Amino acid sequence: MSAPTTVRGSFAKWLLNGYAALALLYLFVPILWIVAFSFNRPNGNYNIQWQRFTFSNWTDPFSDQGLTDALQESLKIAAISTSVATVLGSLIALALSRYRFRGGNAMNLFLVLPLTTPEIVLGSSLATLFIDWDITRGFTTVVIAHIMFQVSFVALTVRARIRGFDWTLEQAAQDLGATPLRTFWRVTFPLVLPGVLAAALLSFALSIDDFIITFFNAGSLQTFPLQINGEFRVRFPPAVNVLATTILVFSIAIMVTGTLFGSRKKRV
Repeated sequence: MSAPTTVRGSFAKWLLNGYAALALLYLFVPILWIVAFSFNRPNGNYNIQWQRFTFSNWTDPFSDQGLTDALQESLKIAAISTSVATVLGSLIALALSRYRFRGGNAMNLFLVLPLTTPEIVLGSSLATLFIDWDITRGFTTVVIAHIMFQVSFVALTVRARIRGFDWTLEQAAQDLGATPLRTFWRVTFPLVLPGVLAAALLSFALSIDDFIITFFNAGSLQTFPLQINGEFRVRFPPAVNVLATTILVFSIAIMVTGTLFGSRKKRV
């Protein structure tokens, strides 16, 4: 290999690494900014300019009752909608990956539609549906709305995980005397579990973060994003940063635990 070729290869590698570093910096700076300002003591109602470092914001992270109640509502909605969407989406992914049937391509299109449709269209359409059916908008309607778009994320994520899955493993298990139900729980489910967990985590985060669809279907219900949006007109307290950082740490802990569990399972 000639020297110019080696130099060009090294320069290309350095350029690619630099580009990747800038991309990661672009992604993580806003997150680090939120964490940093949870230790800021603002002079006014808006925690948007750095004043001085303090730990006082963390002595009582749930001091703002309005934000705390809204966060509890978001967590309850996310837990219920994620549980339902994970089951439905995983079953849809298994069915589409394992079987070939008439209408399968149409089903794939229907799965992608909620992801490609603008959220404002989705939210307003659901709100119109609930109003036409004389359904009071609140906790239940928000859960239904979240399940609707979460199912698509779960199905596509799990399907990507099981693409290329060796279905002969199931046949081998049944040839050895395992029932279909035992084959699913002892062979199929453990292999697709990492994809299911990843889909559940993604859906949970999307549910807590959703604003537009929730805004149209919440009625008088206040979720965490809606509460922050309403309060920002008059104030932006450090409690917002504290609770956001708490959610971030909790999410990272779940992901690390899942990764370590998966690695340990592979070694065993």
